[in-house]
Amino acid sequence: MAHDQPQGRGADDGAARDRFVGGQDLARWKTPFGRALARLFQRVSRWLGPYAALILTLLLGATTAAALTAATGEVYESVVEADGVAVLDHPLLQTAIGLRTPELDAAVTGFTNLAGGVGMPILAGLALLALSLTRRSWLPVLLIGAAAGGSLLMTVAGKQLTGRARPPLADAVPPYEYSASFPSGHSLNSIVIAGIVAYLLILRQRTLRSRVLTILAASVFALAVGLSRVFLGHHWFTDVLGAWTLGLAWLAVVITAHRLYLTVRNRGTGGPDQAGRWPAGGPDARLEP
Repeated sequence: MAHDQPQGRGADDGAARDRFVGGQDLARWKTPFGRALARLFQRVSRWLGPYAALILTLLLGATTAAALTAATGEVYESVVEADGVAVLDHPLLQTAIGLRTPELDAAVTGFTNLAGGVGMPILAGLALLALSLTRRSWLPVLLIGAAAGGSLLMTVAGKQLTGRARPPLADAVPPYEYSASFPSGHSLNSIVIAGIVAYLLILRQRTLRSRVLTILAASVFALAVGLSRVFLGHHWFTDVLGAWTLGLAWLAVVITAHRLYLTVRNRGTGGPDQAGRWPAGGPDARLEP
């Protein structure tokens, strides 16, 4: 029977325990592209070390994510100029206006501030501190910091390149915001930070129930933040939708980089190679078909 957290031999930073989620080996690459990526990462790790290779991978990933944001912004701007999103944006904004009350406006404003320029860094910092202290590792610092930095870079790049106007102030709930509307920074940052924290948590959770609840909580939080931006009239819905898409793409990059790190660390401690093969007599060879 495959255990979620098998005991490896001498793995640093809990890499042996982090390798398995629900019986799935994160250090095992099933596609040719994944195995090629793992081989490349291993070569870089030999020159620079695993941590430096991880940082380099995240930097390259952030550059790629910024380029993706730029390309998305160009396409998005063309669609907006053709009024291709009005059929979705304007009806949803009018629906939100119809639901507003002074009490609900105040409650949603307080909630959305959790994902703002002050609230989200505090939440991310608390999560970073708690995970780093409980695991006695710098890895949560690196992953959460990279995730947050990349999402901020994507937000700035997207706003600079598109310059899309927000909904009219007459349709918004104060305090008003004046930066470009696409992408929604609150939505982008919340899905990335909530996603990476959830990922780090489920690496150490042993039951399916706890993993499902963690993913559900992160998803509900990110969804609620995005919808709150539409409800308050601070963003069009397509600004939020674009932010969610970009955030998930960046989150996938960060998680892939961590999986590459796990692959190299476990190869150095008797773990599997890039094809998922264990050395003869390896501690978890029983997990292989």
